[in-house]
Amino acid sequence: MKPTIITNVESFVLNPERHNLTVVKIETDQGVTGYGCATFQQRPLVVKTMIDEYMRPLVVGKDANNIEDIWNMLMVNSYWRNGPVINNAVAGIDMALWDIKGKLANMPLHQLWGGKSKDGIAAYTYADGLTIDEVLINIQKKVVEGFTHIRCQLGLYGGKNQEMHLPRNCSTGVFYDPQVYMRSVVELFKTIRERFGYTLNLIHDVHERLSQNQALQLAKDLEPYKLYFLEDLVPPHQSDFLQVIRNQTSTPIAIGELFNNPLEWKQLLVSNNIDFIRCHVSQIGGITPALKLAHAADLFGVKVVWHGPSDMTPIGLAVNTHLGYHLTNVALQEYAECDEITRSIFPGALHVENGYIYLNEKPGIGIDFNEDLASMYPCYYRAHEWTQSRIPNGTIHTP
Repeated sequence: MKPTIITNVESFVLNPERHNLTVVKIETDQGVTGYGCATFQQRPLVVKTMIDEYMRPLVVGKDANNIEDIWNMLMVNSYWRNGPVINNAVAGIDMALWDIKGKLANMPLHQLWGGKSKDGIAAYTYADGLTIDEVLINIQKKVVEGFTHIRCQLGLYGGKNQEMHLPRNCSTGVFYDPQVYMRSVVELFKTIRERFGYTLNLIHDVHERLSQNQALQLAKDLEPYKLYFLEDLVPPHQSDFLQVIRNQTSTPIAIGELFNNPLEWKQLLVSNNIDFIRCHVSQIGGITPALKLAHAADLFGVKVVWHGPSDMTPIGLAVNTHLGYHLTNVALQEYAECDEITRSIFPGALHVENGYIYLNEKPGIGIDFNEDLASMYPCYYRAHEWTQSRIPNGTIHTP
């Protein structure tokens, strides 16, 4: 195969709505350009520096066809590895190289891997509200739009507007009461099932807001309401406790969006302690490791639902969708609708039709990038208060 030499690597950080998005562009001597998503919105400029100053010199002059070799070289070149900054930087380059390979082959990415295994991917969206009635109204809106998989939250993560007994001189942050949160969530799902029955596939994200014993209690209390899955009951460093939860409830368990290192998911798969793995593709290093992870999960009957929040580019969402089209054990895709400005910056951005997400069938990833328009929306860093969550006595808790 004729070499396709990398001539330049460039990264862009933009903020078209409220998230800092990071895009990687790779140019080649064949006139083919690839784009990847390296978004780490809380630390965007660190990732940009990693790409521009440290990884660009390593890959310029290399053959873009040799993705496996380039990925492994970038992952170990700094010796210290498997952290979010390096992983996201490597992922942006990895995605761009796969984009180039698809364009050279004149194939959509999923066809390059062996074709599709399904006709469309069911998407799940969000219904949130400060009251149960507000959540019910928002669920009905999503049902009318054709969604059958809905993540339901009451006051987002941990709850808002709660009555709390607080100490004086409270610290900065978002306060929540785990006990109030647990009771309100059980009441929420009880009411949803009474209103909508059991035809909807319901999801809830705990976002690690509970102690281990509280997590067990909640999983057991929600069992009668037959959730599609209950996500992030505990933080990654406490994932061994999922064995205890698994032994006491049939509520399906999902975890993975914070994972960086294969050691974080290896034992969970082997021990059959989860039903769904929810990794963020750029957080684990891109397409190359995502394919391997999904195949490993399939051996143990674990389904994949790639993390797909609003703080990722349409390039990243399209990558998730290509993976979903190809891999038999991808169950559905998280979907956050982007605004019109973001769609203008990323021509070809995907959308949902009657509850399913479809690809545009263009070669490669299928998403373009308007650099001139992106330059009008520069990086803007803001404090993320939701990552400063506190329980009533003021103790910081996992976000």
